[in-house]
Amino acid sequence: MTNSRRKFIGSASAIMAGAGISAIIPSSLSAFPVLALPADTIRVGAIGVNGMGWSDLTAILKNPGVECVALCDVDKNVLDKRVAELAAKNVKVKAYSDYRKLLEDKDIDAVVIGAPDHWHCLMMVEACQAGKDVYVEKPIGNSIAECRSMIAAQHKYNRVVQVGQWQRSQRHFRDAMEFVHSGKLGKVRLVKVWSYFSWVTPITKLPDGTPPAGVDYDMWLGPAPKRPFNPNRFHFNFRWFWDYAGGLMTDWGVHLLDYALLGMKAAIPNSIMAAGGKFANPDSGAETPDTLTTVYEFDDFNIQWEHAIGIDDGPYNRQHGIAFIGNNGTLVLDREGWEVIPEGKKMEAVALRKSSDNGLDLHAKNFIEVVKSRKMEDLNAPVKIGADIAIFSQMGNIAFRTGKKIYWDKEKGKFTDDEANKLIAKEYHNGYKMPKLST
Repeated sequence: MTNSRRKFIGSASAIMAGAGISAIIPSSLSAFPVLALPADTIRVGAIGVNGMGWSDLTAILKNPGVECVALCDVDKNVLDKRVAELAAKNVKVKAYSDYRKLLEDKDIDAVVIGAPDHWHCLMMVEACQAGKDVYVEKPIGNSIAECRSMIAAQHKYNRVVQVGQWQRSQRHFRDAMEFVHSGKLGKVRLVKVWSYFSWVTPITKLPDGTPPAGVDYDMWLGPAPKRPFNPNRFHFNFRWFWDYAGGLMTDWGVHLLDYALLGMKAAIPNSIMAAGGKFANPDSGAETPDTLTTVYEFDDFNIQWEHAIGIDDGPYNRQHGIAFIGNNGTLVLDREGWEVIPEGKKMEAVALRKSSDNGLDLHAKNFIEVVKSRKMEDLNAPVKIGADIAIFSQMGNIAFRTGKKIYWDKEKGKFTDDEANKLIAKEYHNGYKMPKLST
C-alpha cells in the first residue's frame, strides 16, 4: 500500500466519521477504516518466524485488508515449515534467508521483526529507511544506545513502529492503572515486580559443534561477537547470553516493569543496585542470572524486581506480577487479572477482576489501524514506550554486571560510574555498524 493510498484511506475515514456515517456501521467493524479495497491491502513481511515473530504475524493476519507476502529466516528448516503452513491456507509467499533482500521488496508495506534481540535495532532502523512500517518484538533494543538510535530512526523516517508489549492493549491492565492512579491505595511507597518460572529450566553445558543443516549461522550472529556454534545459544536459549539478550530482566521485565513505571508515572531512577547469580544451578550453561533482585530508587518510592528460574510460587502465590503497595492497600496485577488487598480496614477489598480479552490480537489490531490512519498518537506501544522500559531493564542488568550501586546523571544522560558507562553501548562485530542517529 503506497503512502498516497494510506493518506487517502485516512482522509476518507475522517470524512465519513465527520458525516456521521460511522454511526450506522456495525460495532464489530467500526474499528477498521470503511474503505478496505483490495488495491489498498497492507502487504506484510515477517523476519524471524520461529517463535513470537510467527505469533505476531498470525495475530496481524486476523485483521481484514492484510496479507502476508514474504517470510525471512536464517534457518531454512523453520522457513520451509512456515511457508508450507501458509501454502496449506492457499497463501503463497516469497521466501528470503537475508532480511535485507526482504526490505528491498517493493511489494511489502510493513514488516514484523521477530529475530533475536541483538538484531532488533539494525532491522528496525533499516526497515524504516526502506519506507516500511514496523512491528518489532520486545525488548526493542539490546542496549541503551540502541534504544536511543531506534527512537531517532522512527522520528527521522516517520514510520509507524509498534513494540510487541501487547499488555499495553489489554483492558484489565488499563483498568488496574486507573485504580492505582485514583489514589485509593494511599501513598504507594514500594512496587514489587517478579517472575518465578519453573518452566524455564537451567540449561546443561554442551560442547561447541556444527550448525544444523540449512542454518546460516554467520547471518544469525550478525553484529554479535564471532563464536563457534553452540546449541545452547541458538533459538529460544539465546536470551540467556549477554551477546544477544539480557535474561529474564529484559525478557519478562520489559512487560512487567513497564506497568510499574506506568502506575507510578515514572521513568528514570536516581540509582540502581542488583544482586544475584546462578544460584539454582551454578554449572548452568547460561550466562545471565537465574536468581536476581534489583532495586530502583526514586525520590519517594522504590521499584523492586526479582526473578527465580526453576521456582513457580512467587509473591502472592503468583508466578509473575506487579504489586503496588500503598498505605491503604495493595493492588496485585498479572496476566490473569487484578485484585486489591486492603491494609486492615483502611479500604474495601476488590475481588479478582479477571482478564477477558486477547492482548496480542488487540495489539496487532491497533498496529494495523494506525498503519491505515497514520495517527501515530493512537499507537498503544510506540517506540518511545518500548525504549523507555528497555533502557530501564538494561540499567538493572548493568547494575548486576558491575556489582555496584550505580547512579544516573539525568542531565548528561549517562551513569556517574565509568565501568557502568562502558555498558551503555554494545560493540558491533563482523563488519556491522550500529546506526548512529540522534533526535
